[in-house]
Amino acid sequence: MNKIQLIHTLPNVFQNRTDIVSDIWNQDVTFEKGKMYLVEANSGTGKSSLCSYIYGYRHDYQGKILFDGEDISGYTVAKWTNIRKKHFALLWQELRMFPELTAWENVEIKNKLTGYQKKKQILEWFDMLGITDKLNAKMGKMSFGQQQRVALIRSLCQPFDFLFVDEPISHLDDTNAEIMGRIMTAEAQKQGAGIIATSIGKHINLEYEKVFNL
Repeated sequence: MNKIQLIHTLPNVFQNRTDIVSDIWNQDVTFEKGKMYLVEANSGTGKSSLCSYIYGYRHDYQGKILFDGEDISGYTVAKWTNIRKKHFALLWQELRMFPELTAWENVEIKNKLTGYQKKKQILEWFDMLGITDKLNAKMGKMSFGQQQRVALIRSLCQPFDFLFVDEPISHLDDTNAEIMGRIMTAEAQKQGAGIIATSIGKHINLEYEKVFNL
């Protein structure tokens, strides 16, 4: 996939509002593969909704979303399954990890489905992010910042054309945020992929093609 377009897209909950000032809602917006974008927003302006719409997780919007010129509204479950397995990687704001499983098991589940990353690479990321000692720790016993780092690793265990990261460093110190940025950028460049990051304040420092104000 090379291009994502939003054509006058707007959450249904905003449809009767006349005070919407946004670079994305009700606009014509294009995200291109291989480029990095930042979506800055205030809380409650639809930041996570944007990710959910593009990911096909929610459909409560008006307007259109196109993938390489094709309207996604008619996509089948099988089509979405293929897209999420081969074209889109996503780090959810709420992470969506399995708290009863270990950090390694959470990552391993994803990587067994895709068979994409080698164990050596995954362990290298754990080491770079300073959580090697948490490999066998239950996710539910780890801090949210530690869980964010594990969630990033899990999101990279697949092929993708676009990587979506929803507030990926909200609970990280500057050092780990910088390391996370390096890892994301390197893997995206390796795959020739784009990155779409969101933030309501603290954002990850990348070489963004464009910054949108939601």
